[in-house]
Amino acid sequence: MIYLYNTLTKKKQIFKPIKNKQVGLYTCGPTVYSYAHIGNLRTYIFEDILKRVLLYHAYKVKHVMNITDVGHLTSDADTGEDKIEKAAKQSKKSAFEIADFYTKAFFTDCEKLNILAPDIIAKATDHIEEDIELIKALEKNNFTYQTSDGIYFDTSKLKDYGKLTGMNFKKLNKTLKAGARIEMSQEKKNITDFSLWKFSPKNEKRQMEWPSPWGIGFPGWHIECSAINLKYLGQAFKGIKLLPNKAQTIDIHTGGTDHIPIHHTNEIAQVEAVINKKFVNFWLHGEFLVLKDTRMGKSKGNTILVKNIEESGFSPLAFRYLVLNSHYKTLLEFSQKSLKNAQESLNNIYNFILDCLLDIKLNSLIESSDGVNDKGKIDSLLNQIKKKFEKSIDDDLNTPQALAVFWELIKSYYRFKNNPNKANKIYPKKIYQLALNFDKVLGLRLDEIKLPVAPKKIEELTKEREQLRKMKEWEKADKIRKQIEQLGFSSTDTKNGTVIKPKI
Repeated sequence: MIYLYNTLTKKKQIFKPIKNKQVGLYTCGPTVYSYAHIGNLRTYIFEDILKRVLLYHAYKVKHVMNITDVGHLTSDADTGEDKIEKAAKQSKKSAFEIADFYTKAFFTDCEKLNILAPDIIAKATDHIEEDIELIKALEKNNFTYQTSDGIYFDTSKLKDYGKLTGMNFKKLNKTLKAGARIEMSQEKKNITDFSLWKFSPKNEKRQMEWPSPWGIGFPGWHIECSAINLKYLGQAFKGIKLLPNKAQTIDIHTGGTDHIPIHHTNEIAQVEAVINKKFVNFWLHGEFLVLKDTRMGKSKGNTILVKNIEESGFSPLAFRYLVLNSHYKTLLEFSQKSLKNAQESLNNIYNFILDCLLDIKLNSLIESSDGVNDKGKIDSLLNQIKKKFEKSIDDDLNTPQALAVFWELIKSYYRFKNNPNKANKIYPKKIYQLALNFDKVLGLRLDEIKLPVAPKKIEELTKEREQLRKMKEWEKADKIRKQIEQLGFSSTDTKNGTVIKPKI
């Protein structure tokens, strides 16, 4: 059984999909006006782990992600410039060029971090008609009102508005006002009211604007996620026609913890005001990545990108490892030291995989070995380790504990390896296969590590060294070993000959 912490109920619950072994998963995608920083990407890694855990347990996952390429304004008060249009003006490019460039950059970073691609990638600009249909339905149900700058949702008319935050309507309004998250304009009825459709500014033509029953303009940020959800997971659209009575509750919706009080709260309001049933069963939210107790953000000017990690000589997967070493619901403090430690741990894991591959290769040449009677004990130990790993990932995606279990596997391998009485030709392959099994969740690309073919120069030096060893010319043989190391390889002498592998 998989236990997940549900933001809606404020407790861990056993996850049960609506349809047996099928999961609808929606993850809020990026606003593509700039590069995603590693704080943003921490959330996508957590969501990737969730998806991998579901796949590990043989669930069929339908994963949908939106791309916000219009409608996300610079203020939570539904004021300011559209972030895409603003970036376009600054770079003297079209808004569509900006969105396309940063969308591609985002998925390039995701590939480097080994984040599995969504099944459906839905751009906001491709779903304007669906947005309009949903707003029309809200208008029909008397949840909207018009101001001089757009169509707004009246949050006072939804009896349980704010339930995702654990606060009622009055308390949430008071909290947001005190926290200065949203400004109160003269025309808004309530501080929590939000735009569904914004009118284009007078005497100014936007690059991204569309006709609607209410006038030329563009959709609000929140409406796009709701419409996309209902179309691909809620299955409430036939073509572009909204059929509220056909809407289905979806299994899981995720995002960053900053989405709870506004974006996700407003998504729930829009959808449930139309379909009159529960929108999402499980809401999961990832915590921030911080720099010395300060949240990383583009507005703060303290962002770090994947390319910055690479330029510093680290692998993007070292950052993934760093993220896995902290539970997704806890703050993660980033530093060069923590990244360096993560890189060293990752290198040790890669060396472990290479050692396993070498042992598998060597054992294929052994006709008999000692310790065969220990096979049952080894199988029992590996089975125990596997169960502990699965218990960890099933406990609300406890990746720090899962990594600890993985290191237990690695220590067991070297304990066997260094005890010739227990060394046999069965365990290296089984340990290697179990490591790859764990990596289906961890995503460190262990299956891509292969024993390289040594360059001709290395082969020649190895043969020369072996001859010198046979002649007991130990000093000369040691000099050649150092030459091999200087060329990036290590040499290990075994009873089956000298083993060469690259140094990581």
